[in-house]
Amino acid sequence: MHGLLDIESLPRPEIEAILERARFFQPPPNETYRRLDVLRGKTIVNLFFEASTRTRVSFEIAAKRLGADTLSIAASGSSVSKGESLVDTLNTLAAMRPHAIVMRHAASGAPQFLARHLQIPIVNAGDGTHEHPTQALLDARTILDNKSTLEGLRVTIIGDIAHSRVARSDIFLLAKFGVDIVLCGPPSLVPRELEQIAPGVRLEYDIRKAIRGADVIMMLRVQLERIHEPTMPASEYFQFYGLRLEHLELAKPDAIVMHPGPINRGRELSSEVADSQRSMILNQVGNGIAVRMAVLERVLLQ
Repeated sequence: MHGLLDIESLPRPEIEAILERARFFQPPPNETYRRLDVLRGKTIVNLFFEASTRTRVSFEIAAKRLGADTLSIAASGSSVSKGESLVDTLNTLAAMRPHAIVMRHAASGAPQFLARHLQIPIVNAGDGTHEHPTQALLDARTILDNKSTLEGLRVTIIGDIAHSRVARSDIFLLAKFGVDIVLCGPPSLVPRELEQIAPGVRLEYDIRKAIRGADVIMMLRVQLERIHEPTMPASEYFQFYGLRLEHLELAKPDAIVMHPGPINRGRELSSEVADSQRSMILNQVGNGIAVRMAVLERVLLQ
């Protein structure tokens, strides 16, 4: 596996292998992540051109838990802020011979473009509105921690689907396992063409109908930074598309709630839901480390 650029082109057996290896890296309750030295002598550069906390930090921790050396660079601290092109920046880094580059960029397709010019493996940590592959993998790992299989599940994704790279990667991954996927949100944020993105996808604009019978409810934030004009006021959005305790009664009794973060309480979901026993939001954060350990190991040792 020379880098990880997307989920759409990743074969199901490869996904299953990463998820199984991530399970090996998950720590026992109340313990920290195990430390291995399998990547000792390897150098990983984290290059983030967009703000990030969870993804950047979990990649750093994952690399260090595997014994690798890491270097994190933000766009504001790189020569890009002085006018250097992205290609020149990456070529400069490549000349320093790191073993892999973890990259987040606002432009969709940026990691794929650079992968064609560099021999160094690139791991996509999110590119524009295109994909966020490791988030989809950690979401799948979190679901499997609570369900025996992905097959046959009904997963409802609610929110700003149009601008969400997380939603796209999740849809591509879940579709490979035959999951029934329901997309819900305001029509402007859930355009009709999304119904054709993968098998098993259907659209629903009524949150109650979307949640009915769901095994997993995945909430997404409205990406105001990518929207020129807000779809509706925050209070109105919460009224129609915010997840509240009353909604959970419509889902399966053992349904779980997920959110890739950062969460906006009172807009996408209530505090009662976010802090409930059904919420797996913090479990997702923890699983991000295990999944990224599995990805880095696979990228650098195969």
